[in-house]
Amino acid sequence: MSLNFKPTPLKRILFFLIFDIFISYVTLQFAYNLRFNFDVPIYFFDNFSLIFFILIFLKISSFIYFKLYRTAWRFFSLYEVKKIIVAHVLVYSVFFIIFLVLKEEVSPFARSIIIIDFLLSLVCITLLRLSKRIIIESNKNTKYKKTIIIGASKTISSILQDKKNVEYSPLAIIDENKSLKGTFISNLKVFSFEELKTVIKQRGIESVIIAKEYEQKKLVEIFETLNELNIQDIKIINILSNNNKKELKNITVEDLLARHPKDLDTNQIENFIKNKIVLITGAGGSIGSEISRQCKIFGAKQLILLDHSEYNLYQVTEELNSENIVSVMQTVRNFGFIENTFKKYKPEIVIHAAAYKHVPLVEGNILEGISNNIVGTKNCIDLSIKYGVEKFVLISTDKAVRPTNVMGTTKRICELYAQNVKSEKTEIVAVRFGNVLGSSGSVIPKFKSQIEAGKNITVTHPDITRYFMLIPEACELVLQAASIGEGGEIFILDMGEPIKIVDLAKKMIELSGQENIEIEFCGLRPGEKLYEELLINDSDKKTDYESITVASSTKFDVDELNNQIDRLLVEDNKISILKEIVPEFNHKPNN
Repeated sequence: MSLNFKPTPLKRILFFLIFDIFISYVTLQFAYNLRFNFDVPIYFFDNFSLIFFILIFLKISSFIYFKLYRTAWRFFSLYEVKKIIVAHVLVYSVFFIIFLVLKEEVSPFARSIIIIDFLLSLVCITLLRLSKRIIIESNKNTKYKKTIIIGASKTISSILQDKKNVEYSPLAIIDENKSLKGTFISNLKVFSFEELKTVIKQRGIESVIIAKEYEQKKLVEIFETLNELNIQDIKIINILSNNNKKELKNITVEDLLARHPKDLDTNQIENFIKNKIVLITGAGGSIGSEISRQCKIFGAKQLILLDHSEYNLYQVTEELNSENIVSVMQTVRNFGFIENTFKKYKPEIVIHAAAYKHVPLVEGNILEGISNNIVGTKNCIDLSIKYGVEKFVLISTDKAVRPTNVMGTTKRICELYAQNVKSEKTEIVAVRFGNVLGSSGSVIPKFKSQIEAGKNITVTHPDITRYFMLIPEACELVLQAASIGEGGEIFILDMGEPIKIVDLAKKMIELSGQENIEIEFCGLRPGEKLYEELLINDSDKKTDYESITVASSTKFDVDELNNQIDRLLVEDNKISILKEIVPEFNHKPNN
């Protein structure tokens, strides 16, 4: 049977009680000896026990009142030292009064012993409580950071017990629940949000741990307040997807922009995906790889991961590492190759994420953009219909709405084809949303690399705005929207309010703590819009979920559309043909 040496609140209290009693006994003995130059008259010890018991009773009572037994050993700080000093002053003041009142009962006793024992007890008891910090700091050459925790959460205790987080010394908790104000959680006093600035200034706070999940607006407000107070070390709790373990991580701009949909229905998604054979095109990309992860989580029977990039396909396959995964290295432009995949694996759900998405690159490679985006989508839809796929899901973009570039126009044509093709038994839906945070080639990775290199951040225009959403949340909503689709819908994900890119850049500079980085404006790129839209007109229908709406449908003769797509591949006047198909296409090749 092994002994359990793991610290607990009860063990900590007993430890300090025993040592406080022992130290008090030793210091009182030493005080007597110092007073009489180590030659104490024997009769002075006649009432030693009485004096000791009075002092130890007063000390323990005072320490309990000041909650000194609630402070974990490694979190002992200057704040607790002040409380020990006050407690000692109180104890020895009360004892002196008792001595004056009961002078005969406690005699013989030299009053100078009170002063000597006060100093000895104060030094020894304080050193005991500081000893663990002194040892750790001297061994690791680290410094404890005075920390406050924002959000009363049960998870914080386990986080702080992790040896990796030993540097953080929490002094208080801040919480919005006014009923918790003045109470103690994990031995830390709870203050209200109104007291945040005061607590930080009075206690010299260096670090902040945000222990609860807050709405985007509230999180930004907290960050801006901390930034004003020059708090650079801000942590949040991150849950690792592979084992649900919680750890501390630096707050990022993704956290500040993240919107957590309240109506995410995981049961609906699971019923849609579980025990199904799912083919995902573009499976190695930002969206495709996350949808692959989600499909694995929700119990897909088999995942067919299709991508033309060997490296991307290898990465996602290695990460998912499952027996029910098949990796297919193909391009969606080759109808014959893709048909072999449909024949062989007989997918029940197809999620089409393969596309060229970078606006300037497609502007410079128009035929390739048309071939990959339009023809690739058409191939996948036609084969889904031919082989009786239950549901086909097209990943679309806000750039398809009143497009000003070739990429957005190709995606709008994909939407038109998806809505108007004769789908037989296959339910074909599209899901339209804006930028996802941190996807390859997006502004956030670009800004991060510029900051890390110590360069100024380049923004195209001071007024440019974009919609943003976290990749996992966007992909979950894609699957949720697809699960409720009956065919012919274009679902629109609620992206919240658009965000100015210049504000995003400022936030990232603030998070980096580098004051020498500035913002430079370089002008709009070819085909780039100042702002994106999600609806072509104001009419849309609601669904059972607030985060998902349905755009009004657009009728289009599919035979005519097929003819125009064929012309796009062979004729030179590609921009004119794109405008025939999408009249609202307002090409801006030279912004």
